[in-house]
Amino acid sequence: MSGGQLYGLVLAGGHSRRMQRDKALLEYGGRSQLQRAFELLAPHVRASFVSVRADQREDPARAAHAQIVDLQPELGPIGGIQAALHAQPQVAWLVLACDLPFLSPATLQHLIDHRDAGRLATAYLSSHDGLPEPLCAIFEPAARDSLDRWIATGQRCPRAWLGQSDARLLPPPDSLALENINTPQQYASALAQLPHSATRRLHVRYFALLREQAGRADEELASAAGTPLELYAELRARRGLKLAPEALRVAINDEFGDWRTRLSEGDTVAFLPPVAGG
Repeated sequence: MSGGQLYGLVLAGGHSRRMQRDKALLEYGGRSQLQRAFELLAPHVRASFVSVRADQREDPARAAHAQIVDLQPELGPIGGIQAALHAQPQVAWLVLACDLPFLSPATLQHLIDHRDAGRLATAYLSSHDGLPEPLCAIFEPAARDSLDRWIATGQRCPRAWLGQSDARLLPPPDSLALENINTPQQYASALAQLPHSATRRLHVRYFALLREQAGRADEELASAAGTPLELYAELRARRGLKLAPEALRVAINDEFGDWRTRLSEGDTVAFLPPVAGG
């Protein structure tokens, strides 16, 4: 059943603690995840907004878009959905998490084509556990009061709300489409799987125990990693490196640097374990 007007909401209000950097700014093919989410929404909605915490309003990437600020602090994704339903209570909301690099226009169109505006929401089921996926879903105006009551009882899980609500739940046409990215390792894996990701030539040098684990002292490679942290996550998967980044120092072009420094074409990146001494 088709319904009324759709607005778009990109959920980008998380703390990105596991990623150790802002997930909204992760890049694929030269585009940030935040930018890509807005581009996916644009053909389907009258207007799009980014969901933010109150302390994120001045962030330059988020300030470039129309914003909806959480009504209550620290509710997570359900707080962003609630705030949108209150900001524009007469419209339905097509909600996307910003960290869905495998979500395709076809999967999003499939969701819209199977929207049931007579229910509170339309969402996909997870291909992993069969539970509802609230971070690529349509929330109808009638969902507002039900969601408010759910939050008022101390509930915070939008998946659980969908599971007990009158929602249309669909099997996803693409099992990979709803995979989200929460850690540097997952980001490195996604970069390796996405053919459109921009790559740069880097020279990597290994020292001490890392040289033994990698089976080489140095190598030239093409990588889509944007920082030494992302590069090391990629190399751990590729070369079987065992040491955690917290145990290492990193040098960029022969100068000690930060794990979150942006890498450029031709950079030399060295990973150095602690030196044992007595």
